[in-house]
Amino acid sequence: MKLLLAKITKNLMFYSRRGLQWLRGIVWPLVGRRLQRPVFVVGCSRAGTTLLYKLLSQAPELRSLNRETHDVWIDLHPLAEREWSSHALGSDHASDVDRDAMSRYFYRHLGNRRVVDKNNQNGLCIPYLHALFPDATFVYVKRSPGDNINSLMHGWGKAQEFGTWADTLPENVQISGGRYQRWCFFLAEGWRNLLSAEIETVCAFQYRTMNEAIMLAGAAIPSSQWVEIKYEDLVANADAELAAIFRACGVHYSDALQAACKKTMATPFNEFSEIRLDKWKSGAHTQQIEQVLGEVSAVAHQMGYFEQ
Repeated sequence: MKLLLAKITKNLMFYSRRGLQWLRGIVWPLVGRRLQRPVFVVGCSRAGTTLLYKLLSQAPELRSLNRETHDVWIDLHPLAEREWSSHALGSDHASDVDRDAMSRYFYRHLGNRRVVDKNNQNGLCIPYLHALFPDATFVYVKRSPGDNINSLMHGWGKAQEFGTWADTLPENVQISGGRYQRWCFFLAEGWRNLLSAEIETVCAFQYRTMNEAIMLAGAAIPSSQWVEIKYEDLVANADAELAAIFRACGVHYSDALQAACKKTMATPFNEFSEIRLDKWKSGAHTQQIEQVLGEVSAVAHQMGYFEQ
């Protein structure tokens, strides 16, 4: 009986949400309100952006879909229409049509609330996002090159999770002699030159290009709308760092929110996402990563790291 009641309750909640979304879609022409002060979490894939996204989502003042939205954003500017050159979008891609489409989408799903959003590609689209929503706040998550590249390499081994968008990629991917045959995470300008490269070289390229793009774009964002956090600082001193981040986002860091964030920090999503520093030094890819650290030393130094 308990299982039956649980199933009925789950179904009722599902259809209630669907009904509410339908109703919001109907009334949208009467509302027509642009998304106000959204928060976009950006950073290289596997830098800790999902963790921060989940932490920000605990705030009562913010609402999230609790999932990545790359499938929604990419429909506005499909990669195939851009010859699969890059996920990057500039301010010239922004339009009233895009602004209305995304405002409508978030309103349907979350109501008339302030939104926090995150996906693997948005770090390449900051000029576009800022042009759409000039009052947006951007939270940039940085991570040390060794650990970030290590996590990227592990992620490439999970193409069913991080490469589903690349099923129709019009290139023959043969990374590391064919061990990796589906491109993962995101496309940055120049990716076609690495179709048969070693995996550590590809991941170093992704780390470098994403962080370079974010820092370049961030220089044009008002300082009051730009927040930076090192993953290592978040892990080492979560309470103080989160208080500063929420304050920068205009969110009250209450005792209840503090407790919710503490619980989130103490609950790894899975073994792959275990919260721990310097994992790369005791992992399976240590030697490979050591060989490419020089390729990212300049950008890492600019980010505030000093590994050579």
